[in-house]
Amino acid sequence: MKTEMNILLANDDGINAPGLITLARPLTRLGNLYISAPDSERSAASNSITLAVPLRARKVDFPVHNTIAYAVSGTPADCVKIALSTLFKDKIDLVVSGINKGSNMCVDIFYSGTVAAAFEGAFKNILSVAVSLNSYDINEDYSPASEWAIKCIKTLINSDVPKDKVYNINVPAIPGEEIKGLKITRSGTVDYFEKYEQRLDPNGHSYYWINGSPKVIDNDENTDVVAVKNGYVSLTPLKIDLTDNNMIESLNEFF
Repeated sequence: MKTEMNILLANDDGINAPGLITLARPLTRLGNLYISAPDSERSAASNSITLAVPLRARKVDFPVHNTIAYAVSGTPADCVKIALSTLFKDKIDLVVSGINKGSNMCVDIFYSGTVAAAFEGAFKNILSVAVSLNSYDINEDYSPASEWAIKCIKTLINSDVPKDKVYNINVPAIPGEEIKGLKITRSGTVDYFEKYEQRLDPNGHSYYWINGSPKVIDNDENTDVVAVKNGYVSLTPLKIDLTDNNMIESLNEFF
């Protein structure tokens, strides 16, 4: 393993998120740690970036020693973009995003700010990892997820895997000793039964709050959602190119 790696850590839950702080500690033992995270929660921001208003980056005191940290007024993608191009002069060797509060599997990958932040690294051909914990409990222990993330990151570094991917890690929210191991998975399929609950504000105007629950459609044990449900850590390689190459020839027959 490279002894003096430069590591960029980001997230979408904000600079003060417990998952970010928990993962920062062991990352400082792998190399020089730089942090660029939103100044407040930006969950489900996907790949959006800030264009219409100024972007602000404020250097902050971070509760983990031997780090340089910025709180950024924009999205997770903004955080990584400005970090790689402007905030830090050293070349970044590894981008890590997380640990996210809640899983990022199946269709949620498309909405995830956590995964989007990691993709910004992959766009630059930098080894990039997204880490999520399958829990929304504010008192959740992120330590098992952090331990598994570091195991996976070390293996990815030593294996010299392709860098134009995002290695998407999801960890079940169970005690570390109960985790059964790691599975390399594909993205699963769920169907969300969504509804928007209508409410009234103090002035009598309507607003809506989304809620819903997912139903697993593909129960293959090699999908991310089923692996995590069964007590395994899931690692799914995600690629940048969304082109369905098999459809190109078929479409050419129609046009």
